[in-house]
Amino acid sequence: MTKTLWEDGDAGKRIGANLRQFRTNRGMSMEQLANKIGISKLTLMNVERGEGNPTLSVIWKIANGLNIPVSTLLSIESDVSIARKEDSIKLASSDKVFVAEPLFQSHGLYELYRGYLQPNSEYPSAAHQFGVNEYVTVMSGVLNVEVGGQTYRLNEYDSIKFKGDLDHKYINPLNKLTILHFVISYHSM
Repeated sequence: MTKTLWEDGDAGKRIGANLRQFRTNRGMSMEQLANKIGISKLTLMNVERGEGNPTLSVIWKIANGLNIPVSTLLSIESDVSIARKEDSIKLASSDKVFVAEPLFQSHGLYELYRGYLQPNSEYPSAAHQFGVNEYVTVMSGVLNVEVGGQTYRLNEYDSIKFKGDLDHKYINPLNKLTILHFVISYHSM
């Protein structure tokens, strides 16, 4: 059985503890970080306490605001790791149209994800921090990616690389689920 982020009781506590550590190490108050990333102080406090149910967007905003990969917030790490589908943590958009499964912690160089985009749907993504690149491969289905006013169509096993520090959108034009593998690279930072 797969678990969402908050059904795994330890995940919320891990994120909260990591968030608190990174925020305090940077000398930021809760209010300063909340203002920087554009979310309420109450939402940030709930995340830091391991309570509530933050959306994928909130988790991205926190990671971007702290200038760290999402996987660092999740602290998914071991000497040898296997990312099994049935044990994955799910990060969902607020409308549940897009789900991302972080695979491994990368220590700030890159993040690996499996992604699922529901049929006939789209997921707009705000620009990530400066210097981020995204690499996306369609494992099943079709994906249209909008970047910089251009739309690129990807079929099964096609891949695209683009600057993730631009607003972009993932679009599934079909009546079936699109499955993605994507890498977010921080090498240019």
